[in-house]
Amino acid sequence: MAIGAVAERTGLAISAIRFYEEQGLISAERAPSGHRRFRRGTIRRLSFIRICQKLGYRLDEIRERLDDLPEGRTPTEADWSAMAQSFRAEIDERIAGLQQLRDKVDGCIGCGCLSLERCGIWNAGDTAAELGPGPRWLLGDSPAPAFASPERPERPERGDRP
Repeated sequence: MAIGAVAERTGLAISAIRFYEEQGLISAERAPSGHRRFRRGTIRRLSFIRICQKLGYRLDEIRERLDDLPEGRTPTEADWSAMAQSFRAEIDERIAGLQQLRDKVDGCIGCGCLSLERCGIWNAGDTAAELGPGPRWLLGDSPAPAFASPERPERPERGDRP
């Protein structure tokens, strides 16, 4: 298939297809005229790349997954199934993390920190720093300490809030 036909079928810009080729995610053969010719299986690969990017995968991670597929022929259903199995647990983990974040962030967006007793991001005295960078409590890496504990002081006055 010509690059224009691949672009039309996938909804990608020609420049994006060329970029993915440069990155080693897809390959093309050259016609005697010098034009790129892609196998029909490239459409599936490009669709897979787009889905993975939407799920937050980096190009190097996507390339690693695509390396499990045969290059010289169109991958079969069994090829795709074996590759999908290899990262099903990782996708399930990402889904669980997103669901947890969704459930916790509902209480944070627009709350104005009116209920610091339940706040998953308030970090008085930077007590979460020892757990590492990022929003440890909100993401569930560690449980947020309860108020009035030695690690977390009583509720601050309005002017003292972060």
